[in-house]
Amino acid sequence: MQGKLIRLERLINRETRRTVIVPMDHGVTVGPIKGIENMRDMVEAVAAGGANAVLGHIGLPLHGHRRHGKDIGLILHLSGSTVWSPDPNAKVLVNTVENALKFGADGVSVHVNIGANNEAEMLRDLGKVSVTCIEWGMPLLAMMYTRGRKFHSETDPDGIRHAARIAAELGADIVKVSYTGSPKTFEKVVAGCPIPIVIAGGEKVTNEKLLFRIIRDSLDVGGNGVAVGRNVFCHAAPVKMMRAISALVHENASIEKALSLLRR
Repeated sequence: MQGKLIRLERLINRETRRTVIVPMDHGVTVGPIKGIENMRDMVEAVAAGGANAVLGHIGLPLHGHRRHGKDIGLILHLSGSTVWSPDPNAKVLVNTVENALKFGADGVSVHVNIGANNEAEMLRDLGKVSVTCIEWGMPLLAMMYTRGRKFHSETDPDGIRHAARIAAELGADIVKVSYTGSPKTFEKVVAGCPIPIVIAGGEKVTNEKLLFRIIRDSLDVGGNGVAVGRNVFCHAAPVKMMRAISALVHENASIEKALSLLRR
């Protein structure tokens, strides 16, 4: 497992045991949205801002990763679906662990929608990928969302607590979940999950202070960082936004300090 530990240290800060990941897999799901029309420029921007890793499909290393500037970790996403699908929640595997190794990836990720119509197939795929990752020493990030008819909300604390535990039980090394809405409920998610937990950045917000509060609260009860995409690459000042978020995560900066970094 030494190879997995070495690769994990390219994704998680060895001093803080936290991470800032910038997902850029949106090109498959929704297309070339603002901020990632040119992936190479945005990778350089978030690297300059202090991100630990970027996450995307195979197009990321082919067209936008590690060309200039500061180095940054690479997580290749293995799942895909589009907004045009009859069921956008139905994720299928579009890449392999072995191929990710050939492309020099430091980790892979798989998306599972708990409660969706094809939950069984997505869990099966997560399990297969996990076994392969163990065999090759490849870190695995599981993106676990609660999206189905039985859930009243994607931030349902009990659903998220269960989803995070599923990731750990099936062998993931890091799990990404939605924030539950309060430190008290998120603390229970952390308590029930033995692997590092990062929160999703979610939809684009206009209130940076609220986003920083969510990040700060999640860290204060044991969270291990963030996976934030649109709220960085769609921002008018992505480098400053990334610096502010990195300060929250790795320097335990206050919300006021993060805001000052953003507005400097």
